[in-house]
Amino acid sequence: MRLALAYGALFLLCGAALLAISYFFVARYPFAATVHLTSRSNVTSHGVSKTVRLIPSSNGTSSPGPKSPPPGLGVSSGSVREALNAQHSADLHTLLVWFAVALGAMAATSVLLGWLMAGRVLRPLRRITSTARHISEENLHQRLALAGPSDEITDLAATIDGLLARLEGAFDAQRAFVANASHELRTPLAMMRTSLDVAAAKSPPVSNDASVLSAKVREGLDQAERLVESFLVLARAERGVMEDLTTVSLPQITADVLDARADGAGAANVTVHRSLDDVKVAGSQTLLSRLAVNLVDNAIRYNEPGGWVRVTTSAEGRSARLIVENTGPVLDPEDVGQLGRPFRRGGAERTGSDGGVGLGLSIVAAIAAAHHGTVEVEARSQGGVRVAVELPRAGAAFPDRVLS
Repeated sequence: MRLALAYGALFLLCGAALLAISYFFVARYPFAATVHLTSRSNVTSHGVSKTVRLIPSSNGTSSPGPKSPPPGLGVSSGSVREALNAQHSADLHTLLVWFAVALGAMAATSVLLGWLMAGRVLRPLRRITSTARHISEENLHQRLALAGPSDEITDLAATIDGLLARLEGAFDAQRAFVANASHELRTPLAMMRTSLDVAAAKSPPVSNDASVLSAKVREGLDQAERLVESFLVLARAERGVMEDLTTVSLPQITADVLDARADGAGAANVTVHRSLDDVKVAGSQTLLSRLAVNLVDNAIRYNEPGGWVRVTTSAEGRSARLIVENTGPVLDPEDVGQLGRPFRRGGAERTGSDGGVGLGLSIVAAIAAAHHGTVEVEARSQGGVRVAVELPRAGAAFPDRVLS
């Protein structure tokens, strides 16, 4: 709209200038005028009519044309000038009115043409904006690929494509590094655990201090192994690699997780409520099970004695929803929005040695993104959090990216 108004104003100014120049030359340029003069004779009753063609000079006075007024008509030169000036003024007024009408019509036409021209100019920019808006960390493989002659807009599109290519390479290198490093760390961790088990089993029995030290080292190894395993799952989910793509019953895997965590919930004095409607999703059963495990573990771990956990599955149109909410300490809504980032925990109550590695919701978000789903985390006003995962139902359009 701004471009259309700018184009229209520019065209309107040019048209107004053109009409003003035309009006000036019409008003000043000598032109031929025809004046009809009539006189009555004193002798006869018949009028004598003559037509005289006069040409006004550039200074506004009248000069006789090729034929001067014949004598006997009783017409003075002053009357002729007055008639000519009146006719000239009337003609200029009529011309001015028509110029105003033409200028108004051209104003509307220029705004319309400006709108069409602005739309044509901005069409490539709209395409660039729309495509860039849909490009994120998960689909950096997309490119603008704007066709057309080389100009400022195609240069901008090519620059953005180059930036996306560099970002994709950086993200791929980061994910590959995490996956490779995590895989390589498995071997030394396993060797350390084996050496610790062999040393603890030797006779004579080790001292009490050595047993305490062994327990602490074993606890550290368990934590390191959970961290490495989480890195592997996170890297796999972010890369969208799912060899076991199939149709998965979301309530079934959720029920299996809840059954496996029943003892842990009882030990923490947390009551678990479930409402699992039948709904199937397309994806990796291994990754989706890990998603449910992380959500349930977080809901139990970051709870309060005597609290509860509510788990529901439902179908909404072409989407399936898994919702896990729990009681717990009141959290800052701004901090809750950061829980999906790696190694971020909300509040002092969710930090420290709590058995977690700070990747639970990061893994959930990565798995959901790999399945073309979304995750919403919000703080409950009474305390605790509510996590809603939305995934495409089986049979819905599933992106080719997650099949690679």
